[in-house]
Amino acid sequence: MDVISTTAGSVRGRRKGGVAAFAGIPYAAPPFGPRRLRPPQPPEPWSGVRDAFAPGPSAPQPGYHPALAGLLGEAGEVGEDCLSLNVWTPSPGRAEGGLPVMVWVHGGAFRNGAGSLPGYDGARLAADGVVCVTLNYRLGAEGFLLLPDGTSNLGLLDQVAALEWVRDNIAGFGGDPDNVTVFGQSAGAISITALMAMDRARGLFRRVITQSGAGHHSHPEHIARRVTERLAALAGVAPTREALATVPPERLVAADTALSREIAQDTDPARWGESAGGGTTVLPVVDGETLPERPIDAIAAGAGRDIDVLTGTTSEEFRLFLVPLGIEPRITDAVLHGFLAGFGLDPDRARAVYAAARPGASPGDLFSAVMTDHAYRVPAVRVAEARAASGARTFVYEFTRPSPAMDGALGACHMAEIGFVFGNLTDPLVGPDAPRDLSDGMRAAWTSFARTGRPDTAAPNGDTPPTWPAYGERRSVMLLGGATPAVCEDPAADARELWAGRR
Repeated sequence: MDVISTTAGSVRGRRKGGVAAFAGIPYAAPPFGPRRLRPPQPPEPWSGVRDAFAPGPSAPQPGYHPALAGLLGEAGEVGEDCLSLNVWTPSPGRAEGGLPVMVWVHGGAFRNGAGSLPGYDGARLAADGVVCVTLNYRLGAEGFLLLPDGTSNLGLLDQVAALEWVRDNIAGFGGDPDNVTVFGQSAGAISITALMAMDRARGLFRRVITQSGAGHHSHPEHIARRVTERLAALAGVAPTREALATVPPERLVAADTALSREIAQDTDPARWGESAGGGTTVLPVVDGETLPERPIDAIAAGAGRDIDVLTGTTSEEFRLFLVPLGIEPRITDAVLHGFLAGFGLDPDRARAVYAAARPGASPGDLFSAVMTDHAYRVPAVRVAEARAASGARTFVYEFTRPSPAMDGALGACHMAEIGFVFGNLTDPLVGPDAPRDLSDGMRAAWTSFARTGRPDTAAPNGDTPPTWPAYGERRSVMLLGGATPAVCEDPAADARELWAGRR
C-alpha cells in the first residue's frame, strides 16, 4: 500500500499490477447543509491516514431510462459527500520528472453519471505512463441553476476546484501539475469547452480532449432563468436559493425529471434554447461572470488559443437516443421535414444531401444523421474552424466502429469510443471480442497528446500509422475504428456545407 500526503491529509491507496489506485479523495467539502447551492469550499482536513480504497458517493441524479441503463451503466450510491475524485498512478511519490496528467470529466446530460463508473477505471491509462484522475461534480438543479442572487454554474466551479486540487496535490502522485490534459465526453466535453472560456480555470490545464461535445450547448440568462423558475414550481417552492435549499435532493431530482419530459415535448428554441426537444434541462449558463460568453463565441475571439485541442465525434452519435427507446421507426418524413426547417435548412435540399450519402435510408436514419451533425459534428467542426483561423493547433477525429450492441442497430453511436480510450473492453457498447489493437492505438494517441500536444497514434502489426495533420484548410480528420487509422479530408463535405452560417 502507498501513502501520499495531500493538502487536507494523508491518503492510503492500493497497488495492483504496477498501478496504485486512490479512490474517493475529497477535493471539496460536502455541498449540502449550509453549503448547499453555494460555490465549493475546501474539504475538512483530517488527521492520520485516510483509506482511499472505495469511491465516494455520486451526486444526486435520476438514473437513466431502463432501456438505456444496461448500455450506459448507473452511478453508484448517491450521497452528500459527493465532491471527490479518484487517482491512478504508476509512480506514486515520484520525486522528479513528473508524468503527464489526464483528468476525466464524465458525461450524462448534466443529469447523470459519476467519475467512479467501471468504464472510467483509469488503471490501463496509468499503465501507459500517465496519472489518470476522474471526478464527480454537482448535477442537475444542484449544479446548474441560475439563482436570483447570481449563483450559477456550480458544477463548473466544482470542476475548477478539482483542477485546483490537481494543481496543488498531483505531484505527490507522480504527476506534473504543469502538464495537465482535461478530457471528457458529452456533457463532460461541453463542460471542458466552457472551462476554456472561464477566467477561473485559466492556467489549470494545458491541453483538452473533447469527445462528442463542443461549445454551442449553453443557456443565456433568460433561458436559464426560465429553467430555474419552472423547476422550482415543479418542486413546489419559490425560485430562490433559500427556498430551493430546503427541498430534499430527491425532490429536486424528481422536479428536474418532470421538467425534462416537458422540454422534450417542446421543440421551440425561443422557449428552451439548446435544450428544446432534447434530453437536457440544465446547461452551463452564460451569466457574464463565471462564464462570460457562449464558449464557441469566446473561442472564436481567441479564448484558449494557448491550449492544445483534440476534438471529435462518433459517426452516428444520435442513434443511441433513438434506437433503444424505439423512437427511430416513429420518425416520419413530416417529422424530418419539420426539424430540417426548424434548423433553418432548406428541407428538400437537405433531405436529398443526407439521403444521397445513405441509399435506402429510412426517415429515422436520416433524422439520426441530421441530429448527429446538429448536436455534435458541426459544433466540433466550428471549434476547429475558429481555432484554425487564429492559428491555434487543433486535431479532429471521427470514431467509425459500429457497436455490436443491439445486433448492430446502434451503429457508431454516442459513447461507443469510451471503452477503447480507457482500455476497458468489457463495456456493453464495446461488445465481445473487441479489437484490442484499436484500443492500443487510441490510448497511444490520447496519451501522446497528453505528453506532447500531438496525437501520434499506433497501427496494428507494427505498421507505420499515417501522420495526423492539424485541422486547417484541408479540413483533415483522422478516422479511427477501422483496421488502421486513416486521414480523410473534409468528410461529408456536402452535409457540412448545408450548415454554412448556422451552428
